[in-house]
Amino acid sequence: MRVFVTGVDGYIGAVLAPYLLKRGMGVVGLDTGYYRDGWLYNDNQLLAATPHTLNKDLRALTAADLEGCDAVVHLAELSNDPLGQNNPEVTHQINHQGSVALAQEAARAGIRRFVYTSSCSVYGAGTGDLLDENARVNPQTAYAECKVLVEQDLAAMAGANFTPVFLRNATAFGPSPRMRFDIVINDLCALAWTTKRIAMTSDGSPWRPVVHVEDICEAIYRSLVAPEDAVRGKIFNVGQDSENYRVRELAQIVADEFPGCTVSVGTSGSDNRSYRVNFERIHRELPGFKCQYTARDGARQLRELFERIQMAPETYQFRAFTRLKQLKYLQSTQQIDGECYWR
Repeated sequence: MRVFVTGVDGYIGAVLAPYLLKRGMGVVGLDTGYYRDGWLYNDNQLLAATPHTLNKDLRALTAADLEGCDAVVHLAELSNDPLGQNNPEVTHQINHQGSVALAQEAARAGIRRFVYTSSCSVYGAGTGDLLDENARVNPQTAYAECKVLVEQDLAAMAGANFTPVFLRNATAFGPSPRMRFDIVINDLCALAWTTKRIAMTSDGSPWRPVVHVEDICEAIYRSLVAPEDAVRGKIFNVGQDSENYRVRELAQIVADEFPGCTVSVGTSGSDNRSYRVNFERIHRELPGFKCQYTARDGARQLRELFERIQMAPETYQFRAFTRLKQLKYLQSTQQIDGECYWR
């Protein structure tokens, strides 16, 4: 199988490409390159498995670019809620309209399978119950709204010759050379390492499900190799039931893995996103899938990585490891315009 991976130079993509190549798949990548200033570490597996990559904006992609591929894995969107809220109009232009246009071009190119990485953030302000794939979505941000719209539009395209699969990932964590320090566990670990103190501004009561980046890669791989009838048009929450935590619980898990780290909490915050998620379906219905890692595993891995590379505070604070910070830098230095096109 030859797989076209958008966002191949992103946080998940930099782990996914070697993951698929190691399993005998061919990989062609696409990335516009917003975050290439940031590369946290090297190892043999990453250096030995670099896919051919098109340096192109998602919105300019055509069926000709996809020629010879058997499947698409779509990661490339403006990623996370704060970034999406920065300019909702551009977020919709890229994340919704760009994603649907990509699926249409893929179908035009004769590609049968399309794996879309959605997000558990579509559940938004949940009820406190464990929410499965049939629960009502309640998006609170432009980022989450776009995820819902893409799921709906691509589901309408499903048929005998086109198999979209929707992976609603929990909040990712774990090492990646294209590191992100703007997602909860990674951020908490970096704080614990560089300051030995996690001082939360909120009371840490919101619920978040979390999932290791390699477990996301495994879900993508299994979605690519499963029989079409087993996955066509299906939504899978990606994670495991045991990995639903209040944010303050995650802070304590991290502190336990970083000797000498203290935790303090503040008052109730303004962010009303809180959701607990049921992950039974993916373990029951996606052939061969199983999560391998817990939040504690990820915190331990990150501590070991930070020790190995002797990560400095200025590395944690470097703009390229925080999505919104990097895009604002590219705009302020007139490298990209207001619609995120390279100048």
